[in-house]
Amino acid sequence: MAWNDPQWGGKKNNDGPPDLDELWRKFNQRLNDLFGRKGGGRSPSEGGAGGSPVKLPGLGTLIAIGAIVWVGSGFYIVDAAKRGVVLRFGKYVETTQPGPHWHLPYPIESVEVINLDQVRTAEIGYRGTLKNKVLKEALMLTDDENIIDIQFAVQYVLKDPEDFLFNNRAPEESVLQVAETAIREVVGKSKMDFVLYEGREAVASQASKLMQDILDRYRTGITISKVTMQNAQPPEQVQASFDDAVKAGQDKERQKNEGQAYANDVIPKARGMAARLMEESNGYKQRVIANAEGDASRFKQVVVEYNKAPGVTRDRLYLDAMQQIYSSTSKVLVDQKGGGNLLYLPLDKLIQQSGPAGENAAKPAPATTSSETSSPATDGALRTGDAYRSREREARP
Repeated sequence: MAWNDPQWGGKKNNDGPPDLDELWRKFNQRLNDLFGRKGGGRSPSEGGAGGSPVKLPGLGTLIAIGAIVWVGSGFYIVDAAKRGVVLRFGKYVETTQPGPHWHLPYPIESVEVINLDQVRTAEIGYRGTLKNKVLKEALMLTDDENIIDIQFAVQYVLKDPEDFLFNNRAPEESVLQVAETAIREVVGKSKMDFVLYEGREAVASQASKLMQDILDRYRTGITISKVTMQNAQPPEQVQASFDDAVKAGQDKERQKNEGQAYANDVIPKARGMAARLMEESNGYKQRVIANAEGDASRFKQVVVEYNKAPGVTRDRLYLDAMQQIYSSTSKVLVDQKGGGNLLYLPLDKLIQQSGPAGENAAKPAPATTSSETSSPATDGALRTGDAYRSREREARP
């Protein structure tokens, strides 16, 4: 169609307005030429043999084209992870799966395509950023009657397009209200320290479960995927006092830990020392008892032998005492009564004895108990030796 035809929309003369009948005739003629029709396009006023108006055939073509376009508008394609909800005069008809489909064109039927895999987010206590707080949602009361400022985000997906579209008037607004209700219930049953510190994950888990129960009860067609605690702190008006209280609590815990560490270091040492002293005392007790029993047994045996042969027993006790006394000395005693001119000195034995004797003399003598220094057997031997020497002196002329 030559839209740039100088006669298109032109005037018959420069003085009057364009002739509408002429414009309409030319339009029909060009439309017939476009679709391959032949025939005059003259208007009835121009006359002519066999001439007929072409308005009706041109209008029918337009109607046919419009009908084709209207029918073609009913075709639609549903992408993967999406569902198409077909409505007939606003009433639910069916849910179509991914792929090409056709429905009765508008205004009879319409289609709403819902994305089931899209992760939607609801923000409670803030909008956009944490600095943009919504205090009427963020301030909550805990079980111990403290107020905390909390912000969290709820992520959810759709599981049933029909329930999402028709069972609730504003399902996304319902998620906000349900999330706020659930988190207030969980926080209201918890202590402030639990919510602020060690129990943040537990609070989010409990709130998520409660939200899902409420949404399923209302048949919203929504599934809660994750609840994230963005921020939890005391209100700004009491933040300084709360920081001081937290610092004091931390100092208390630190001092308690230091005291516990000192106790863990001292108590085992004290218990070990006490156990060692108990073992040493038990060992000393057993040793003293054994020594006493041995000395008593030896004394009884000596008494029996003494009753049999007093002289021999005295001599034997004397010799044993002298051997015990002189075995730890380096002195050499020479008996002049023998009258011998040849003196035998065991130099090798004296050298061996002088070495340990000199070292023992240089070292301080260890402290000994009364039971070690004066045992009954030693005292008996010394008394016997003294008695024997006194008798010997008395027997001399």
